[in-house]
Amino acid sequence: MSLSPDHILQTGFAFWPAKTLLSAVELEVFTGLAKEPATLETLVGRHGLHPRGARDFFDTLVALGFLKRDGGVYANTPETELFLDKAKPSYIGGILEMANNRLYPFWGALTTGLRTGEPQNEVKGEVDLFPALYEDPLKLREFLCAMTGVSRGANLAIARQFPWSGYRTCADIGSAQGDLVTQIGLANPHMHGIGYDLPEVAPIFEDYIAENHLVGRVEFKAGSFFTDELPQADVILMGHILHDWDLPTKRMLLEKAYRALPSGGAVVIYDSIIDDDRSRNAFGLMMSLNMLIETQGGFDYTGADCIGWLTEAGFTDCRVEPLLGPDSMVIGIKP
Repeated sequence: MSLSPDHILQTGFAFWPAKTLLSAVELEVFTGLAKEPATLETLVGRHGLHPRGARDFFDTLVALGFLKRDGGVYANTPETELFLDKAKPSYIGGILEMANNRLYPFWGALTTGLRTGEPQNEVKGEVDLFPALYEDPLKLREFLCAMTGVSRGANLAIARQFPWSGYRTCADIGSAQGDLVTQIGLANPHMHGIGYDLPEVAPIFEDYIAENHLVGRVEFKAGSFFTDELPQADVILMGHILHDWDLPTKRMLLEKAYRALPSGGAVVIYDSIIDDDRSRNAFGLMMSLNMLIETQGGFDYTGADCIGWLTEAGFTDCRVEPLLGPDSMVIGIKP
């Protein structure tokens, strides 16, 4: 067998295509092209670019499969047209905006994080990430929109895949903008939902619910899951929440979920669940490294880990179900 360094080099230079895409999202290239295809000259003027690098930039996007070019006219691909046009509800670029503005520079300090075990973001180990984000309205809105972007596919899958016909109410803990309860409500007209988060989130959540015409069926409840009990509902959901915290906090949240549920109620936990062998879900493993960068004690986990914690909390009939891409959900039932 002939050995090749291709995989090593492609991974080592993976920041090149990543930053090219992130800059295109920042410049709103795909949103502009969704209105109409454009020539290089038009794109240079539209986005205020210097001509030296512009042709290489847009042709790189073509070579990477994010743009098409026909006779010198650039256009979106079907995927970028659907997912990276800010004017469409299917836009997922919020998480890429946050990756560009925050995560990209912070990951440059991964080696330091590995050596120290300390966060490498804005807080640098001084305080928790979330109070720092929540006290800045612009950063908070960016963060909540990013959570919608990274979660949309899994939210749609949960809205279709979970057996909602057996339940009437659900509460999303750490609801952010509210996309999970929104998708559940849109797909299941009999369901009533609660978004539970800190008070600062309320205006952003309520705007999103109004945009999706779910006022009256989905409501916001303010609180802190550190100091308060969780709202009662038939189904308690935690999407991309459990991985933010250390093990004692993970266990505390699952115990609170158990208390908030009626007999027969369900808890649904979803994250980029790592495969039990810890060798295949590279995204889930890198997300755990991202928790090292971003949080004081957070980490991602395997399905077996989560089932063990759910069982300790009293849940039965626990199972893991794949969702979309690297995400899976872990379900437990309160007997």
